[in-house]
Amino acid sequence: QVQVVESGGGLVQCGGSLRLSCAASGSVSDINRMAWYRQAPGKQRELVAVISRSGVRNYGDSVKGRFTISRDNAKNAVYLQMNSLKVEDTAVYYCKVEKPRQVPLLKYEYWGQGTQVTVSS
Repeated sequence: QVQVVESGGGLVQCGGSLRLSCAASGSVSDINRMAWYRQAPGKQRELVAVISRSGVRNYGDSVKGRFTISRDNAKNAVYLQMNSLKVEDTAVYYCKVEKPRQVPLLKYEYWGQGTQVTVSS
């Protein structure tokens, strides 16, 4: 099993910055992709950013150019640097960790509890 713990959420003014951290523990030897998702009230959960084990990054359209995802494989950690924050970035942010599964085309997914990010106007 994998445990996922997030930190760094809070209240920030519009235009400000915030850095989220996520650490995985337990059975972590074969972790591949790590990602950040978010969910605002009344909306579906959406992809924010994802990073492969080798460091290849992809971002959701709404955060491109403003957010940066990074990881430290030695620490089994993933980070999200959020700059130029907007009110619409307000959401609960979740960390997701993926592991391969023996069944072809399937994966194990482990989610953190979520951390609240609130951007004030």
